[in-house]
Amino acid sequence: MKFVVLLATLFAETLYAQKPVYQDISYVQDYSVKHYLKDTTTVLSKVFADRNGTIQILSSKGLLQPSGGQFQYPGTLEPVRAYRPMADKKLASLGIHQSQFVYLDDQTVLSNAWTGKLLTRHGLPQARIFCPGSDRFSYLVSDGNTLKLLKDSTVIWTGNLTCDRVKDIRFDATKNQFWILGEQSLSSLSLSGNSLKTAFRQPGLTCFELVKNQLYLGTHDGYLVFDPTQNKTVGSIQKKLPVTDLTTIAYVHGNVWFGSNLGAFMLRPDGKFNYYYGERWVPGNRIIHISEGEGKTVLILTSKGLGEVRFREMTLHDKALVYEKQVRQRHIRYGFNCDVSTLQHGDLSTFEMGQRDSDNLWTAMYLVSQLYRHKVTGDPEALQNWMESFEAMERLFTITSMPGYFARGFERKGYFKFKPEKWDGGLTNGWTHAKDTNWDWRGTTSSDQTVGQFFALTQIAELTEGDTRKRAIDLIDKLMTNIIRNNWYLIDFDGKPTLWAKWNPEYVNGFPTMVGDRKINSSNIIAFLQAAYHFTKKPIYKEKAYELMEKHGYLENLMRPMGEIGKTPPNASDWAKMLSKEWNHSDDEMYFLAYWCLYPYAFDKELQAKFGATIKEHWEFERPEKNGLWNLCYAMTGAKNFDLAETVWHLQEFPLDMIEWSVMNSHRKDLDFVPENFREQTTTSVLPPDERPELKHNRNLFKLDRPGHNGMSELSAGDSFLLPYWMGRYLGVISGPVK
Repeated sequence: MKFVVLLATLFAETLYAQKPVYQDISYVQDYSVKHYLKDTTTVLSKVFADRNGTIQILSSKGLLQPSGGQFQYPGTLEPVRAYRPMADKKLASLGIHQSQFVYLDDQTVLSNAWTGKLLTRHGLPQARIFCPGSDRFSYLVSDGNTLKLLKDSTVIWTGNLTCDRVKDIRFDATKNQFWILGEQSLSSLSLSGNSLKTAFRQPGLTCFELVKNQLYLGTHDGYLVFDPTQNKTVGSIQKKLPVTDLTTIAYVHGNVWFGSNLGAFMLRPDGKFNYYYGERWVPGNRIIHISEGEGKTVLILTSKGLGEVRFREMTLHDKALVYEKQVRQRHIRYGFNCDVSTLQHGDLSTFEMGQRDSDNLWTAMYLVSQLYRHKVTGDPEALQNWMESFEAMERLFTITSMPGYFARGFERKGYFKFKPEKWDGGLTNGWTHAKDTNWDWRGTTSSDQTVGQFFALTQIAELTEGDTRKRAIDLIDKLMTNIIRNNWYLIDFDGKPTLWAKWNPEYVNGFPTMVGDRKINSSNIIAFLQAAYHFTKKPIYKEKAYELMEKHGYLENLMRPMGEIGKTPPNASDWAKMLSKEWNHSDDEMYFLAYWCLYPYAFDKELQAKFGATIKEHWEFERPEKNGLWNLCYAMTGAKNFDLAETVWHLQEFPLDMIEWSVMNSHRKDLDFVPENFREQTTTSVLPPDERPELKHNRNLFKLDRPGHNGMSELSAGDSFLLPYWMGRYLGVISGPVK
């Protein structure tokens, strides 16, 4: 997922118009397997994998190895016991030569490979740095001061750096020479004449790596590229990095990797970086060493353990199936699709499911994803999935015993307290007892919950036949009747309107025109009325829609350009000021889901053209987010240019690990920041989903940081990934998997 993927497109007849189609060929998806230190006093220094895929880590307490780790189920680092004599060695360094482990202790360079023949004495009791040369019996060894070149157990050269200490060594096979990094110099040792020469001087060198025919020199403030053929650095120091204080550099599987005290990052072919920060990727952010693992794996050693960043070829369909399993195993509660927020540091065995504010909305999105999946593939599992969620959403209506009014959620009796204090500034926390004495249900039903119901019910009515279609239409009818009967409000069990479900003209038009609620509530209610009329053919819904549009200005409200939404003037009410304090990304989700009622079911072509224009204008505002769901909702209108490439990028870059780990990006030096603004856009380009903290569609995707609350919750992919993926399949703009 972290590599540039070329999008293969072709043009074909689809549901609505000639549209580009992404051919779902395999791409490279990254994910992490972590192994943690059990003893925090242990100091780690090197990690390597040999030709057999065996991983060894040098620590202050001997050799360690990863044990038991799987994706999202971390393992530990345990002592290596394979060769008992190794436990008695005072190991100072670990290396790899000809894909075999080689060790440095206080007396020798040795290996258990090659029948154990390698045992070269170096005579440096404080030796801590070594590097193999042209063959398995030649090594350059140093204690930081003295350098010794060993060949077949014989010291053939001894020397030291001029006014400097040795930090690291690399062997350049093409030139048959060693490169020696000092704290303030770069030197070469030619094997043809055993001559040591200083090639470059600069204070503050921290690490280096030989990359093809060039040397990458790390510093506390960026890196330099040194070209030995020119005997000078190429260009200026590179500082436009995620982090400039570098701890290690490695050339791994054809890519340059950097370590820092704030995570690891990889240099891409386009000159930008893929950033691996936090426990989504690594056990700790202080990076000590990076090396090649088996296959395409990158081994990232941190102060707290080992992160194996693995790369697997998969299609978007393969990825969707991974998420499908995740959702079914941990995110289905009474048929609802829900997030879990009770994890103890990402430990999935500690998850609990409970009623959350927006479960109905997340369920609607998951339900429609499975409906599209079943429509496209005929998979009986998808049918069972969406039917189970449909029954859960139906029960929200029946458990209230209030015709046309659905609950926010429900739970078995006695598991929620009925708090007397105010909730959200207007109501109690909304729990009450159901007539079925075994259950409690929660009111306070909101407008976004209503959007969820209409989105799911209209898609069921549109795409199914028989009993399910009839049941869906019946709920649409009852819900819409209830809203009209109660003067454009949802009335809760206490006889009062809920805090957010208000579409009454006096309420809506009471806001200044720049307040987003005036536009969104108008857009949503017209969409609901159109869908109700389309499926029931009851004249009242059409009459009421025109009444709102013509008499109360709802058409003007919903057509108001997004560019006019902003902060209120000083004389506005406190409520209006609160609603317009910043851009409401939850509103974006409500708009785009309800567009599936607003555009297809428009009363006539003229209205549909107007609705199409306002949807396009909204989408243009949202384009910088590269949100695949918004793009595909816009594609539903028949648009040909809906940013398919960005949609695929969004889906490919989605992290397989949906645990909400701590994420920080605001310190990065490779980002271009923009001034503070109403839309809360922080950078010129949105970060990939797997580098940013926010994954839900109703959140600010330009948010850079999520400090604290590390690993306490896991999001469901049912709404965030599966809906846009299966929507793309349903619309015919993403193909099935292509071999």
